[in-house]
Amino acid sequence: MAAVRGLRCLALLHFAASLCSALYFHIGETEKKCFIEEIPDETMVIGNYKTLMYDKQREQYLPSPPGLGMFVEVKDPDEKVILSRQYASEGRFTFTSHIPGEHQICLHSNSTKLSLFASGVLRVHLDIQVGEHANDYAEIAAKDKLSELQLRVRQLIEQVEQIQKEQNYQRYREERFRGTSESTNQRVLWWSIVQTLILILTGIWQMRHLKSFFEAKKLV
Repeated sequence: MAAVRGLRCLALLHFAASLCSALYFHIGETEKKCFIEEIPDETMVIGNYKTLMYDKQREQYLPSPPGLGMFVEVKDPDEKVILSRQYASEGRFTFTSHIPGEHQICLHSNSTKLSLFASGVLRVHLDIQVGEHANDYAEIAAKDKLSELQLRVRQLIEQVEQIQKEQNYQRYREERFRGTSESTNQRVLWWSIVQTLILILTGIWQMRHLKSFFEAKKLV
């Protein structure tokens, strides 16, 4: 039991760490970068980004010029587009998942509309926040006029709800994996049965063929 509890704690810690991820990457003029996020259902996701353009003369990244924008496209596990929109060079995008699973988040620039970016390199800083981490509690407290204790209680409630969503998602993954395993095992079983039948039929055919051969040679 202690080992099981330890594994559950590690899983929850891993989930908590994965709720908020920040990174940066480089893209070329027509290049597209895609990321996969495992998201429970009915979960809000916020992505904050900032683009910097490489200046060859200064040999450093500088703020992007006006006119340069980012195109963001998000697909759910069923390949259905749930977000497809062009944004400015710096900003944020939001979407809410409706089914659990791997969501694909793709970004690319509108470089074809900006001659200054021709054959250039763009650095994109991206911060993805999932679930209650996407909430601005300072803004919520000011809007709803919550005390510090009330705000903390609300945070705890939303954290519990997010953990419950993650647990439901893990159950969904487990059921899907179990179904795949059972289907694979069933196919292996039927393939073994087919192989056995083929061997038996082959043996019977060989015996009858040998018997006919010996009878034809009058050896039997």
